[in-house]
Amino acid sequence: MYSRPARRDAAVMTVCPCEQEPLPFGGRDASRAFVTGDYSEAGLVDDVSDLSFSEMLTLQNWLSFYEKNYKFIGRVIGRFYGEDGLPTPELAQAEAVMTKGLEADRQELIEKQRFPPCNAEWSFIRGSRFWCSQQSGGVSRDWIGVPRKLFKPGVKPHCVCVRTTGPPSDQSPENPTHRNRGDLDHPNLGEYPGCPPLSITCSVPL
Repeated sequence: MYSRPARRDAAVMTVCPCEQEPLPFGGRDASRAFVTGDYSEAGLVDDVSDLSFSEMLTLQNWLSFYEKNYKFIGRVIGRFYGEDGLPTPELAQAEAVMTKGLEADRQELIEKQRFPPCNAEWSFIRGSRFWCSQQSGGVSRDWIGVPRKLFKPGVKPHCVCVRTTGPPSDQSPENPTHRNRGDLDHPNLGEYPGCPPLSITCSVPL
């Protein structure tokens, strides 16, 4: 499965500064294809400037794979490395986006630990049912939580499980007092109409 991209080379993925001289034959940087899977002539290019954070993380995963399993023997001169073998500003930009992507991924994981997704089912007759458990959302924890709608800009509200006791997750150490309501008072959360506020199960009829 690697033969086609490998023949084309991917400078940002498969080569890096090293002690050896560059190979005496040319290569073609097809970094974008590692993300898009487009191995046509139009897709075998090195322009990754419009890729999203998640797509750049895919590129980072490929980079880690090659760093772990392959020996670097040269560089592809082009967008990411100059004729002097040194990294270009474009490479620095790509790496900066990868770093931001890793941070966004880390923040998403933190939020998922704080607000694990609910279990959910839908019936044409009964409508939707959401419920929480100590494993819902694939997040193991020592609390169950109650269903709430989580609102985020540009994203459709979705059901998350919310801790109901103890201090809020974002409580400052300088302010040890709290209402013993867990994260229930978070401003981005909303109750489901007609559901008991502290029930671990919520049914939303059609």
